[in-house]
Amino acid sequence: MSTTPPPSTRSQPGCLGILALALALSLTGCSTWSPRPQDASTQQASPVTPNPLAQWWQQFNDPLLGTLVTQALQANTSIRAAQAALQQSRALRDVSAAGLLPKLSASGSAQRSRLGDLDASNSFQAGLDASWEPDIFGGKRSALNAAEADAQALQATLTDVQVSVAAEVALAYVQLRGQQAQLAIARSNLASQQETLQITDWRAQAGLITSLEVEQARTAAEQTSAQVPLLQAGIAKTSHSLAVLTGQRPETLLTQLQTAQAIPQPPSNLALDIPAQTLRQRPDVRAAELRITAALARVAVADAALYPGFAISGSLGLNALTLAALGNSAGLVSSLIGSLSIPLFDGGAKRAQVLAQEAALEQARANYQAVVLIALQDVANALVALSGDRTRLTHLQSAASAAGNAALLAQQRYSSGLIDFQTVLQTQRTLLTAQDSVASSTADISADHVRLYKALGGGWN
Repeated sequence: MSTTPPPSTRSQPGCLGILALALALSLTGCSTWSPRPQDASTQQASPVTPNPLAQWWQQFNDPLLGTLVTQALQANTSIRAAQAALQQSRALRDVSAAGLLPKLSASGSAQRSRLGDLDASNSFQAGLDASWEPDIFGGKRSALNAAEADAQALQATLTDVQVSVAAEVALAYVQLRGQQAQLAIARSNLASQQETLQITDWRAQAGLITSLEVEQARTAAEQTSAQVPLLQAGIAKTSHSLAVLTGQRPETLLTQLQTAQAIPQPPSNLALDIPAQTLRQRPDVRAAELRITAALARVAVADAALYPGFAISGSLGLNALTLAALGNSAGLVSSLIGSLSIPLFDGGAKRAQVLAQEAALEQARANYQAVVLIALQDVANALVALSGDRTRLTHLQSAASAAGNAALLAQQRYSSGLIDFQTVLQTQRTLLTAQDSVASSTADISADHVRLYKALGGGWN
């Protein structure tokens, strides 16, 4: 707004008092229409601190796993992107909150002009402008509510990303330990097969067997040897994945993870009686619910646009030919303007905007239902998998124990010449398969717990 009002307002008596009253009303209106104070749920919190309920990885009692998860929560690129999105949303919320407040600006100018042969003249101006649009029908308040709901939804999304990243780290770590266990089993069986190969060599040299048995023993040993580099490559790839998840170069963790450790296991007495309301702690469910709140607020914003708009503005300025005279009350200029705008005809654009926002609200509601159903499916699948893998592991452990006894007996009896070599080969293959399945199933049970924690939003009490 210009600091120099029209000439008709320059010398009206009481104009200064009216302007002062208008500015006072503007400031009073600020207290009436200002956004509500932020409570603890809307104040900015450290985005890298996960929900306390999400500290589920501590149940595995593996310090290295806890260290890797902590590093990922601090440095993972997906989490950092979600943090930036949250900061942007909070800034946009502050922009909406500022729309409820009066606007005040100051201006000043100096001008030197000359016309023809006349002497040059100076002009100095200084002014103060104020404006305020009362939120009579709540459109700006609704916009603020929508921005606030968006910010809270992105906070929930950030938590969801944190839970997902922690689960990915845990799954990769369990996979790594499972691969190391399978590598140890392969090497142990390879040593047994090489011992058997040595026995067949001795028996062939003594003329007790033919070279057929020797080649069969060598084939079994070479097949097992071929599994070793494959497992080693898998371990290296999983280490690379863990390093990237923690925000590091792929080869960073190779040395730290090269020492084999047991597959981390959760407590055996973990309760699986999960209350239904636990699903509400899932971040994606909370985010979908908050997006319904935001969509409702945007419907109110579109509806408020159908009604008249009001605005109050005023200016207070000084105009003089010299800087010394700028403080003289004779050069004081003031104005006060009130305006009203009423939508008459826009071709149905505002009404169509209301319909569009109502359709967006219906989409948000449908998405919320879909998210809840997916959450129920995730929990059900995790529970079924966990129950099945526990039963499977029990049988596999019994099978591996029996296969170990059978392989030992077969090797002893073969050394004594009581059985043929085909029986030894069969028992060794069965033992390798059974032990490998036990290691794989043990890792599956740990992974099932991780997926269950993730399906429940990070864990449960």
